[in-house]
Amino acid sequence: MYDHNQLDVPDSFVALFSHRGRLEPGATREAVSRRYELCEDLAHRLVDYAHAQHHDAGFGQAEVLARCRRGLADAGSGFEPAEADWVIRRLAELEGWPFVEPEAGPSSPVTP
Repeated sequence: MYDHNQLDVPDSFVALFSHRGRLEPGATREAVSRRYELCEDLAHRLVDYAHAQHHDAGFGQAEVLARCRRGLADAGSGFEPAEADWVIRRLAELEGWPFVEPEAGPSSPVTP
């Protein structure tokens, strides 16, 4: 059967849904792909905001990323902590900025 979803999900994102090299229960390929698309889209949408905060508002790169991370860490954001960190890492990559690991990293895989 033809797979209409030809999306190539990077290993760095798949790792959010795995433990010891195995996908967590409920982390189907479709579920992981949907979350990846959402996170990748958000990272791209944050580029203009980050650029404006850095150049127009005068915040440093690390501060802009920290502010974005705080927004995504809000319980109402709809993003798990590991996903939020991935989005911020991707945003830094898109901007060409250095990424600083958060002080307390995620302790468990994402629940799909």
